[in-house]
Amino acid sequence: MRTKVLSLIVDNTSGVLSRVSGMFSRRGYNIDSLTVGVTQDPKYSRMTVVVTGDDKILSQIKNQLNKLEDVVSITELKDGESVCRELVLLKVKANNEQRQQIITLANVYRANIVDVSPDSLMVEMTGTISKIQAFINLLDGFEILELVRTGITGLTRGLYDNANN
Repeated sequence: MRTKVLSLIVDNTSGVLSRVSGMFSRRGYNIDSLTVGVTQDPKYSRMTVVVTGDDKILSQIKNQLNKLEDVVSITELKDGESVCRELVLLKVKANNEQRQQIITLANVYRANIVDVSPDSLMVEMTGTISKIQAFINLLDGFEILELVRTGITGLTRGLYDNANN
């Protein structure tokens, strides 16, 4: 089983997300992560889709996505050829003694403390999946009250323009 990160340029029209996600559900494929946002050209949106499967399934997913009328282009975001990031917000229970320990860990990982309450801290962190997971693992001795992740988003390196593919 392999994981692929696909960057799709799609028409920025209503129902596109439903049609793309519907293709996955009709064929029994799972989406590990999905982010969508408008591009520099408001006619298009970029969908970053993370999928896992064997080579046959991953090939079928790309072929089926290419058949969708709304899909303008598909680019695989490969390691070393692209930059992929994720945002995570964590609310961690913290008394006065624990607060400084959590702040120190956040600083090491270049995370930001975005909210402080008498009994908790909220940490914002952007990075690769492995960096975020390593930070979460270090918080093992603390109680994570809530956690939310945006899903992966990314771009290819260099001058390549996905919309003109």
